[in-house]
Amino acid sequence: MGVTVLIAEFGGGLKHGTAREILKKDPQFTIAATVKDIFSAHNQAEKIRPDLICLDYETQQVDYAPHLRKLAPLAIPVLIYSPLNANSAKLALEAITQGAIDFVVKPRDYGLAAEKEFVDKIRGAAKSKIGQPNGANRPKPPTSLAQYAARKKIIAIGASTGGTEALKEVLIRMPKNSPAIVIVQHMPANFTGPFAQRLDSLCQIKIKEAQNGDEALVNQALIAPGDRHMFLRRNASGYFVEIADGEKISGHRPSVDALFESVAQYAGASAVGVILTGMGGDGARGLLKMHEAGAKTVAQDEKTCVVFGMPKVAIELGAVDRIAPLEAIPAVALQFAAEIA
Repeated sequence: MGVTVLIAEFGGGLKHGTAREILKKDPQFTIAATVKDIFSAHNQAEKIRPDLICLDYETQQVDYAPHLRKLAPLAIPVLIYSPLNANSAKLALEAITQGAIDFVVKPRDYGLAAEKEFVDKIRGAAKSKIGQPNGANRPKPPTSLAQYAARKKIIAIGASTGGTEALKEVLIRMPKNSPAIVIVQHMPANFTGPFAQRLDSLCQIKIKEAQNGDEALVNQALIAPGDRHMFLRRNASGYFVEIADGEKISGHRPSVDALFESVAQYAGASAVGVILTGMGGDGARGLLKMHEAGAKTVAQDEKTCVVFGMPKVAIELGAVDRIAPLEAIPAVALQFAAEIA
Protein backbone atom coordinates (compact mmCIF):
# COMPACT_ATOMS: atom_id res chain seq x y z
CA MET A 1 0.00 0.00 0.00
CA GLY A 2 1.44 3.39 -1.05
CA VAL A 3 2.13 6.36 1.19
CA THR A 4 1.13 9.88 0.15
CA VAL A 5 3.48 12.58 1.43
CA LEU A 6 3.25 16.36 1.43
CA ILE A 7 6.70 17.94 1.65
CA ALA A 8 7.29 21.44 2.97
CA GLU A 9 10.85 22.58 2.19
CA PHE A 10 12.12 25.49 4.27
CA GLY A 11 15.44 27.28 4.40
CA GLY A 12 16.74 27.42 0.83
CA GLY A 13 19.80 25.77 -0.63
CA LEU A 14 17.94 22.49 -0.97
CA LYS A 15 19.57 19.94 -3.22
CA HIS A 16 21.02 16.43 -2.72
CA GLY A 17 19.61 14.55 0.27
CA THR A 18 16.32 16.39 0.55
CA ALA A 19 13.16 14.51 1.45
CA ARG A 20 11.86 15.03 -2.08
CA GLU A 21 14.98 13.63 -3.71
CA ILE A 22 15.03 10.57 -1.47
CA LEU A 23 11.34 9.70 -1.67
CA LYS A 24 11.00 10.04 -5.42
CA LYS A 25 13.40 7.09 -5.78
CA ASP A 26 10.94 4.76 -4.03
CA PRO A 27 7.73 3.77 -5.87
CA GLN A 28 5.82 3.13 -2.64
CA PHE A 29 5.75 6.88 -1.97
CA THR A 30 3.66 9.45 -3.80
CA ILE A 31 4.71 13.06 -3.34
CA ALA A 32 1.35 14.79 -3.40
CA ALA A 33 2.86 18.28 -3.38
CA THR A 34 5.98 20.22 -2.49
CA VAL A 35 5.57 23.67 -0.94
CA LYS A 36 7.90 26.37 0.37
CA ASP A 37 5.99 27.97 3.25
CA ILE A 38 3.77 26.90 6.13
CA PHE A 39 0.65 28.59 4.79
CA SER A 40 0.84 26.63 1.54
CA ALA A 41 1.57 23.47 3.55
CA HIS A 42 -1.59 23.95 5.57
CA ASN A 43 -3.74 24.75 2.55
CA GLN A 44 -2.43 21.85 0.49
CA ALA A 45 -2.67 19.38 3.38
CA GLU A 46 -6.26 20.41 4.03
CA LYS A 47 -7.07 19.86 0.36
CA ILE A 48 -5.05 16.68 -0.31
CA ARG A 49 -5.25 14.96 3.12
CA PRO A 50 -1.90 13.14 2.73
CA ASP A 51 -0.81 10.25 4.93
CA LEU A 52 2.09 12.34 6.24
CA ILE A 53 3.52 15.84 6.23
CA CYS A 54 7.32 16.08 6.10
CA LEU A 55 8.83 19.40 7.20
CA ASP A 56 12.24 19.46 5.49
CA TYR A 57 14.42 22.18 7.01
CA GLU A 58 17.84 23.32 5.86
CA THR A 59 18.09 26.11 8.41
CA GLN A 60 19.48 24.90 11.72
CA GLN A 61 18.01 27.48 14.10
CA VAL A 62 14.31 27.13 13.32
CA ASP A 63 11.42 27.46 15.74
CA TYR A 64 9.13 24.59 14.81
CA ALA A 65 6.33 25.47 17.22
CA PRO A 66 4.37 28.00 15.08
CA HIS A 67 4.46 25.64 12.10
CA LEU A 68 3.23 22.70 14.13
CA ARG A 69 0.48 24.71 15.80
CA LYS A 70 -0.74 25.74 12.36
CA LEU A 71 -0.85 22.12 11.17
CA ALA A 72 -2.19 20.54 14.38
CA PRO A 73 -5.94 20.94 13.61
CA LEU A 74 -5.54 18.78 10.50
CA ALA A 75 -4.65 15.72 12.63
CA ILE A 76 -2.11 14.51 10.05
CA PRO A 77 1.19 13.01 11.30
CA VAL A 78 4.16 15.38 10.94
CA LEU A 79 7.80 14.27 10.60
CA ILE A 80 10.68 16.78 10.88
CA TYR A 81 13.83 16.32 8.80
CA SER A 82 16.59 18.75 9.75
CA PRO A 83 20.35 19.16 10.18
CA LEU A 84 21.96 18.54 13.54
CA ASN A 85 23.67 21.23 15.52
CA ALA A 86 23.99 22.22 19.16
CA ASN A 87 20.48 23.63 19.25
CA SER A 88 18.73 20.95 17.19
CA ALA A 89 18.14 18.47 20.02
CA LYS A 90 16.36 21.04 22.16
CA LEU A 91 14.29 22.24 19.21
CA ALA A 92 13.43 18.69 18.12
CA LEU A 93 12.24 17.69 21.59
CA GLU A 94 10.14 20.84 21.75
CA ALA A 95 8.71 19.97 18.33
CA ILE A 96 7.61 16.59 19.61
CA THR A 97 5.85 18.22 22.56
CA GLN A 98 4.09 20.44 20.01
CA GLY A 99 2.78 17.44 18.07
CA ALA A 100 5.47 16.17 15.69
CA ILE A 101 5.56 12.38 15.52
CA ASP A 102 9.31 12.02 15.07
CA PHE A 103 12.51 13.77 14.06
CA VAL A 104 15.18 12.60 11.61
CA VAL A 105 18.65 14.15 11.59
CA LYS A 106 20.08 14.92 8.17
CA PRO A 107 23.43 13.13 7.92
CA ARG A 108 26.58 14.97 6.89
CA ASP A 109 27.31 12.30 4.28
CA TYR A 110 24.33 10.94 2.39
CA GLY A 111 24.27 7.33 1.28
CA LEU A 112 22.10 4.24 1.16
CA ALA A 113 22.13 3.74 4.94
CA ALA A 114 21.05 7.32 5.63
CA GLU A 115 18.34 7.18 2.99
CA LYS A 116 17.05 3.86 4.32
CA GLU A 117 16.76 5.29 7.84
CA PHE A 118 14.78 8.22 6.50
CA VAL A 119 12.49 6.01 4.41
CA ASP A 120 11.88 3.72 7.39
CA LYS A 121 10.97 6.72 9.54
CA ILE A 122 8.58 8.03 6.88
CA ARG A 123 6.92 4.63 6.56
CA GLY A 124 6.47 4.26 10.30
CA ALA A 125 5.33 7.84 10.87
CA ALA A 126 2.70 7.53 8.13
CA LYS A 127 1.14 4.63 10.04
CA SER A 128 1.19 6.49 13.33
CA LYS A 129 -1.72 7.77 15.33
CA ILE A 130 -2.02 11.20 16.86
CA GLY A 131 -4.20 12.76 19.50
CA GLN A 132 -3.55 10.06 22.09
CA PRO A 133 -5.25 10.13 25.52
CA ASN A 134 -3.71 12.69 27.87
CA GLY A 135 -3.83 10.44 30.89
CA ALA A 136 -7.03 11.70 32.50
CA ASN A 137 -8.45 9.31 35.06
CA ARG A 138 -5.11 7.57 35.15
CA PRO A 139 -4.85 4.80 37.75
CA LYS A 140 -2.60 5.51 40.70
CA PRO A 141 0.34 3.22 41.47
CA PRO A 142 0.35 1.31 44.75
CA THR A 143 1.00 3.61 47.69
CA SER A 144 3.31 1.33 49.69
CA LEU A 145 6.81 2.04 48.37
CA ALA A 146 9.07 0.21 50.82
CA GLN A 147 9.00 -3.01 48.82
CA TYR A 148 10.49 -1.28 45.74
CA ALA A 149 13.67 -0.22 47.47
CA ALA A 150 15.56 -3.51 47.23
CA ARG A 151 18.53 -2.93 44.94
CA LYS A 152 18.12 -6.24 43.18
CA LYS A 153 14.87 -5.09 41.56
CA ILE A 154 15.11 -3.29 38.25
CA ILE A 155 12.74 -2.04 35.52
CA ALA A 156 13.98 -2.02 31.91
CA ILE A 157 12.10 0.04 29.30
CA GLY A 158 12.45 0.21 25.52
CA ALA A 159 10.79 2.62 23.09
CA SER A 160 11.11 4.16 19.64
CA THR A 161 8.73 6.28 17.53
CA GLY A 162 6.35 8.09 19.87
CA GLY A 163 8.49 7.05 22.80
CA THR A 164 9.67 10.45 23.96
CA GLU A 165 6.20 11.45 25.07
CA ALA A 166 5.28 7.91 26.15
CA LEU A 167 8.33 7.77 28.42
CA LYS A 168 7.38 11.11 29.92
CA GLU A 169 3.90 9.77 30.70
CA VAL A 170 5.42 6.70 32.37
CA LEU A 171 8.20 8.40 34.31
CA ILE A 172 6.16 11.29 35.73
CA ARG A 173 4.01 8.66 37.44
CA MET A 174 6.95 6.91 39.09
CA PRO A 175 6.96 7.76 42.81
CA LYS A 176 10.06 8.40 44.89
CA ASN A 177 11.93 5.23 45.89
CA SER A 178 10.82 3.44 42.73
CA PRO A 179 13.11 0.61 41.60
CA ALA A 180 16.14 1.42 39.49
CA ILE A 181 15.12 2.00 35.87
CA VAL A 182 17.20 1.57 32.70
CA ILE A 183 15.92 2.89 29.37
CA VAL A 184 16.70 2.70 25.68
CA GLN A 185 14.91 5.23 23.49
CA HIS A 186 16.01 5.27 19.86
CA MET A 187 17.72 8.66 19.48
CA PRO A 188 20.75 10.12 17.73
CA ALA A 189 23.81 11.35 19.58
CA ASN A 190 23.45 14.65 21.46
CA PHE A 191 19.69 14.24 21.87
CA THR A 192 19.50 12.08 24.98
CA GLY A 193 21.24 14.57 27.26
CA PRO A 194 18.65 17.33 26.72
CA PHE A 195 15.90 14.70 26.76
CA ALA A 196 17.03 13.40 30.16
CA GLN A 197 17.31 16.94 31.52
CA ARG A 198 13.78 17.74 30.39
CA LEU A 199 12.40 14.62 32.06
CA ASP A 200 14.41 15.25 35.21
CA SER A 201 12.71 18.64 35.58
CA LEU A 202 9.28 16.98 35.43
CA CYS A 203 9.68 13.81 37.49
CA GLN A 204 9.88 12.85 41.16
CA ILE A 205 12.72 10.43 40.43
CA LYS A 206 16.13 11.44 39.09
CA ILE A 207 16.57 11.07 35.32
CA LYS A 208 20.02 11.19 33.71
CA GLU A 209 21.82 10.27 30.53
CA ALA A 210 23.87 7.22 31.44
CA GLN A 211 27.64 7.26 31.59
CA ASN A 212 29.84 4.18 31.55
CA GLY A 213 29.96 2.62 35.02
CA ASP A 214 26.91 4.45 36.42
CA GLU A 215 25.17 2.51 39.17
CA ALA A 216 21.53 1.60 38.62
CA LEU A 217 20.02 3.04 41.79
CA VAL A 218 16.64 3.24 43.47
CA ASN A 219 14.85 6.51 42.66
CA GLN A 220 16.79 6.95 39.39
CA ALA A 221 16.35 6.24 35.69
CA LEU A 222 19.34 5.93 33.34
CA ILE A 223 18.77 6.65 29.64
CA ALA A 224 21.17 5.14 27.11
CA PRO A 225 23.16 7.87 25.31
CA GLY A 226 22.24 8.38 21.67
CA ASP A 227 24.13 6.27 19.14
CA ARG A 228 25.71 4.08 21.86
CA HIS A 229 24.64 0.76 23.32
CA MET A 230 23.84 0.31 27.01
CA PHE A 231 24.18 -3.02 28.81
CA LEU A 232 23.26 -3.93 32.37
CA ARG A 233 26.01 -5.50 34.44
CA ARG A 234 26.22 -6.66 38.05
CA ASN A 235 28.94 -6.87 40.69
CA ALA A 236 29.01 -7.50 44.44
CA SER A 237 27.56 -4.08 45.25
CA GLY A 238 24.70 -4.13 42.75
CA TYR A 239 23.80 -3.24 39.16
CA PHE A 240 25.68 -0.83 36.93
CA VAL A 241 25.65 -0.03 33.22
CA GLU A 242 28.25 -0.43 30.53
CA ILE A 243 28.16 2.04 27.65
CA ALA A 244 29.75 0.81 24.44
CA ASP A 245 30.16 1.50 20.74
CA GLY A 246 29.88 -1.29 18.21
CA GLU A 247 27.75 -2.40 15.32
CA LYS A 248 24.03 -1.80 15.31
CA ILE A 249 21.99 -4.57 16.94
CA SER A 250 18.54 -5.32 15.51
CA GLY A 251 19.16 -2.35 13.24
CA HIS A 252 19.69 0.16 16.04
CA ARG A 253 22.28 1.80 18.25
CA PRO A 254 21.30 2.04 21.05
CA SER A 255 19.39 -1.21 20.82
CA VAL A 256 16.55 -2.27 23.08
CA ASP A 257 17.39 -5.90 22.40
CA ALA A 258 20.95 -5.33 23.62
CA LEU A 259 19.72 -3.84 26.89
CA PHE A 260 16.96 -6.39 27.47
CA GLU A 261 19.23 -9.36 26.80
CA SER A 262 21.76 -8.07 29.31
CA VAL A 263 18.96 -7.56 31.84
CA ALA A 264 17.84 -11.14 31.28
CA GLN A 265 21.40 -12.35 31.90
CA TYR A 266 22.23 -10.29 35.00
CA ALA A 267 18.85 -9.63 36.66
CA GLY A 268 16.71 -12.57 35.56
CA ALA A 269 13.55 -12.91 37.61
CA SER A 270 14.41 -9.77 39.59
CA ALA A 271 13.52 -7.58 36.61
CA VAL A 272 10.43 -6.10 34.98
CA GLY A 273 10.48 -5.47 31.22
CA VAL A 274 8.40 -2.78 29.51
CA ILE A 275 8.10 -2.31 25.75
CA LEU A 276 6.47 0.86 24.48
CA THR A 277 5.44 2.39 21.17
CA GLY A 278 7.83 2.08 18.24
CA MET A 279 8.14 0.77 14.72
CA GLY A 280 9.98 -2.40 13.85
CA GLY A 281 10.83 -5.23 16.20
CA ASP A 282 13.79 -4.07 18.28
CA GLY A 283 13.27 -5.21 21.86
CA ALA A 284 10.89 -8.06 21.13
CA ARG A 285 13.56 -10.75 21.12
CA GLY A 286 15.21 -9.29 24.20
CA LEU A 287 11.89 -9.11 26.03
CA LEU A 288 11.35 -12.78 25.25
CA LYS A 289 14.73 -13.57 26.82
CA MET A 290 13.71 -11.61 29.90
CA HIS A 291 10.41 -13.50 30.04
CA GLU A 292 12.20 -16.84 29.70
CA ALA A 293 14.58 -15.80 32.51
CA GLY A 294 11.60 -15.29 34.84
CA ALA A 295 11.07 -11.54 34.50
CA LYS A 296 7.56 -10.10 34.39
CA THR A 297 6.83 -8.18 31.19
CA VAL A 298 4.31 -5.62 29.97
CA ALA A 299 3.60 -4.14 26.54
CA GLN A 300 1.78 -0.95 25.62
CA ASP A 301 -1.55 -1.66 23.93
CA GLU A 302 -2.35 -0.83 20.32
CA LYS A 303 -4.89 1.87 21.13
CA THR A 304 -2.42 4.11 22.96
CA CYS A 305 0.65 3.40 20.79
CA VAL A 306 1.72 5.95 18.22
CA VAL A 307 3.16 3.01 16.26
CA PHE A 308 2.15 -0.50 17.33
CA GLY A 309 5.27 -2.19 15.98
CA MET A 310 7.64 -3.23 18.76
CA PRO A 311 4.87 -4.20 21.22
CA LYS A 312 3.04 -6.15 18.51
CA VAL A 313 6.10 -8.23 17.64
CA ALA A 314 6.79 -8.91 21.33
CA ILE A 315 3.19 -10.02 21.89
CA GLU A 316 3.33 -12.31 18.84
CA LEU A 317 6.53 -13.92 20.18
CA GLY A 318 4.79 -14.76 23.47
CA ALA A 319 7.12 -12.45 25.40
CA VAL A 320 4.42 -10.43 27.21
CA ASP A 321 2.65 -11.16 30.50
CA ARG A 322 0.37 -8.12 30.42
CA ILE A 323 -0.87 -5.72 27.75
CA ALA A 324 -1.87 -2.33 29.15
CA PRO A 325 -2.73 1.20 28.01
CA LEU A 326 0.04 3.73 28.44
CA GLU A 327 -1.46 5.40 31.50
CA ALA A 328 -1.70 2.07 33.34
CA ILE A 329 1.84 0.87 32.64
CA PRO A 330 3.52 2.54 35.66
CA ALA A 331 1.09 0.89 38.07
CA VAL A 332 1.52 -2.50 36.36
CA ALA A 333 5.32 -2.25 36.39
CA LEU A 334 5.39 -1.22 40.05
CA GLN A 335 3.01 -4.02 41.02
CA PHE A 336 5.19 -6.54 39.18
CA ALA A 337 8.22 -5.16 41.02
CA ALA A 338 6.43 -5.43 44.35
CA GLU A 339 5.75 -9.11 43.66
CA ILE A 340 9.43 -9.93 43.15
CA ALA A 341 10.58 -11.99 46.10
